[in-house]
Amino acid sequence: MYALELRQLRKTYPSGVEALRGVDLSVKQGDFFALLGPNGAGKTTAIGIITSLVNKTAGDVSVFGYDLDRQREAAKACVGVVPQEFNLNFFEKCENILINQAGYYGVPRSVARRRAEKYLKALHLWDRRDQMSRTLSGGMKRRLMIARALIHKPRLLILDEPTAGVDIEIRRSMWDLMTRINEDGMTIILTTHYLHEAESFCRNIAIIDEGRIIENDTMVNVVRKLKREVFVLTLEESLKRAPDLPGYQVQLRNEHEIEVEVEQEQGLNALFQVISDRSLHVASMRTKSNRLEELFLRLVDDKEEQKNAARAAEPGHADGVSAARHSASVN
Repeated sequence: MYALELRQLRKTYPSGVEALRGVDLSVKQGDFFALLGPNGAGKTTAIGIITSLVNKTAGDVSVFGYDLDRQREAAKACVGVVPQEFNLNFFEKCENILINQAGYYGVPRSVARRRAEKYLKALHLWDRRDQMSRTLSGGMKRRLMIARALIHKPRLLILDEPTAGVDIEIRRSMWDLMTRINEDGMTIILTTHYLHEAESFCRNIAIIDEGRIIENDTMVNVVRKLKREVFVLTLEESLKRAPDLPGYQVQLRNEHEIEVEVEQEQGLNALFQVISDRSLHVASMRTKSNRLEELFLRLVDDKEEQKNAARAAEPGHADGVSAARHSASVN
């Protein structure tokens, strides 16, 4: 069974803006799924439709088999959402926010109290339980919204930029919690601008741009499409300038570290052979660039180039001939 299915989902606002243009998307039960895209791509609109906060123009939405049109309450009960914007009752105590939220889903008050304690402790908020939410920092409010989304034990958790404004140590504990609940069977959909988080935790990914899905695959397969990676190598030898490694672009970071660009077809074995031929020895290695971020930008840029080329080739376009000649010369 799929946790979420979108079929030809469309949304056109009264202003005429097409936020979603026929989105097809399936998320398997138990998946940890990344939905990425630039600002204005349609992510928040899609989440709004799934959570019944935005009315769709056309298409179908089902959550664990419940049709959003015909079985709205059952579908909504399966979903917990952490929105991008703060939407807490700022004059309510933190613990009460969770207990009252549970009540909306029919959770007995005694059970809600136990769950509130569990999640507030897991998210390092237990000592703030009697404080009004308006007194919390931005990162604390974000964690409180995560606890609120979990309080009724949803089967699908949607995280819209969940770690924005959260410090590094707390962020790590948050992801430990998310990993545990995903391993226990909860399906998680993540949107984030911290793309290394998506690459680290998500198994599948869809990239949306201008209301359309432009990539939908496993994280492993998507990352394989990269054309190059940048590696930082720590050498045992001390260097005063970047070594000459034929076929590779090399920069000296400090006397023991170099950056090397490796094309996909070159591979690391060939790089290590060239380094060995220069009588250099690698003590350690790490990737510098965020691979997913590089791919994301390339996909969006490629799409923009295709659109520009199509416009330039249209009959009567002033730059059509010159653009076509330029494209031919580049290729």
